[in-house]
Amino acid sequence: MSAHALDADHEDDRHLDAVAVSARAELVRAIGLSGAWDTDPGWRAVFSAVPRHLFVPYYYVAVADGNERLWRDSPDPRTRERWLRGAYADVPLATRLRDGELVSSSSQPSLMARMLAELRVSDGDRVLEIGAGTGYNAALLAERLGDEQVTTVDLEPEITDSARTHLADAGHRPTVVTGDGSRGVPERGPYDRIIATCALTSIPRAWPAQCTPGARILAPLATGLIALTVHDATHAEGTFLHTAAYFVPLRGTEPAVQGEIPHRPGDHELLRFLLTLTHGTLAPRDARELWEREGRPARERYGITVTSEGARAWLDAPESPHTWQLP
Repeated sequence: MSAHALDADHEDDRHLDAVAVSARAELVRAIGLSGAWDTDPGWRAVFSAVPRHLFVPYYYVAVADGNERLWRDSPDPRTRERWLRGAYADVPLATRLRDGELVSSSSQPSLMARMLAELRVSDGDRVLEIGAGTGYNAALLAERLGDEQVTTVDLEPEITDSARTHLADAGHRPTVVTGDGSRGVPERGPYDRIIATCALTSIPRAWPAQCTPGARILAPLATGLIALTVHDATHAEGTFLHTAAYFVPLRGTEPAVQGEIPHRPGDHELLRFLLTLTHGTLAPRDARELWEREGRPARERYGITVTSEGARAWLDAPESPHTWQLP
């Protein structure tokens, strides 16, 4: 390679480094303006320190005729810059497709920040993450708490292998386990916090048993986020946050049911939440009538109780007449 070509490569690298610094700073500013970490501003320094682009060496964007793959090693410098700027957009990024279907993604950073703030971690907490994804969320947790405090699990070796690589590139080595997230990782427990970064249809009974009393479990379910307090090995309970949340389903569970639920044009988003939460246990017409009769309740009025017998959802209180068994 000629000296001129080397100089051009170095100049391009310096330009991309500057773009990364600027884009990350803009993302952190945008997350701050969203109010995502108002309850725990300590996450600002964490997002400033962890480079997202190291965790998404490629991703897919929708185009008119399908999906375009943007990657960091493109021979076109303009495409490399598009990839880098896109890595710091406050949007979810599709990182793995199978037969055109999304199987893994990097979540929207502001939603990740909101979830991490709602996890309410303290120094010394041991955290289990369900759904390793790209490794970015595990890196944020490790930056805040230390590598030794963080365990992340995913079912597919291809995902855990790449997550380990990305984490190492970013200077972090939390424990990455290949396994069924619904079973937890008991050998690394007990945990003070469990956070799921994939959509669930219920709360696995194995999770509370791997937690300390008073632990917090935060997970996407029925297009919302449920925050549970663990009372003992067989009992956890809590309510949904107001935030909407849409994630790739936990692999190894039943498919997400949202697409199977009949909707009417113009259906309210909160009605769709109730239809999803009660799918299979309450007829759509009955759910619609209940929602109207109860004053179109927001997510915060719903909760979940987990016992040794399973999990059930409820409206307003655990002893409410409106309860529904979860799968």
